[in-house]
Amino acid sequence: MTNRSSAAPTHTSVLTINGGSSSIKFALYQTGGPLEQIFHGSIDRIGLPGTNLTFSDSAGNRKGSLILESSDTRSVSNFLIDWLEEQIDFSLISGVGHRVVFGMKHTDPERITQELLNELHRISPYDTDHLPAEVELIEALRQRYPKLPQVACFDTAFHRTMPRVARLLPIPRRFDAIGIQRYGFHGLSYAYLMEELARLADAKTAQGRVILAHLGNGASITAVHGGKSIDTSMGFTPTSGLPMSTRPGDLDPGVAWYLMQVENLRPYSLIISSIMNPVCSEFLKPVPTCATCSTVNCRTYGRPRRLRCFATRSRNGSARSQQCWEEWKH
Repeated sequence: MTNRSSAAPTHTSVLTINGGSSSIKFALYQTGGPLEQIFHGSIDRIGLPGTNLTFSDSAGNRKGSLILESSDTRSVSNFLIDWLEEQIDFSLISGVGHRVVFGMKHTDPERITQELLNELHRISPYDTDHLPAEVELIEALRQRYPKLPQVACFDTAFHRTMPRVARLLPIPRRFDAIGIQRYGFHGLSYAYLMEELARLADAKTAQGRVILAHLGNGASITAVHGGKSIDTSMGFTPTSGLPMSTRPGDLDPGVAWYLMQVENLRPYSLIISSIMNPVCSEFLKPVPTCATCSTVNCRTYGRPRRLRCFATRSRNGSARSQQCWEEWKH
């Protein structure tokens, strides 16, 4: 911990927070005129050994780093708020802006309410790498400062201009009707890149045909024409597209089904956690076979889903399959 920064704002300010899959970046800007950055920093290697916070003020007079004792998201969120409280007077903060990775139908910045938080909780399973941690940090700040306005800026918003042909997935249309489509991600990064392209080159160049790349722990590329996104490599979740640090990108779905059979892997854990997000490798464990009929995956999450022992039971009700069913229930 450090003493309050000498660069702390004396007027109202805005705190920005960018929660990624393995880091949190933050910055404080003084308002009341042209935005002026006061200080910035990041917490890296979240969930890994050696989690650390680094910070620097804009003048370069103060900088440093701290090692965190705990690396889980809840501990990291509370540590960051504690540290910020030592640097700045929260009564001078007029609002907090959050990068929120997945917005689905939400396309514009929104004031965070309990209703919006409930919606983010509901869609969290679509992006387990980002949303749960982002929501946890938002809720930690709401608990400490319930009257402090917080705003969600959605990473999917930049791609809302994609034509329908780019948003459609090759699956039955009834799924598109319930929101299963290509959304695209890293939108805030791409919006910034387009602003910088217009500033450093010229408006005509920015309105032309442009290929943008966001390369980090997560990675994607986007095609832009007329200043608008027309296609992007990521789709329904941030796991698709280019190969990434802990995400394989586009992967033949047959690989997952093949591994489930030859490696005795849980379907849910394999597809969602282990292959699509290999960092969660603790889920990559064999499933016990049925003690009665030796059927693979006899026990699974929730109700049975076309598993061989249950299919046999439904056809002829054999005593062996009936016993398998009784074992599964218990």
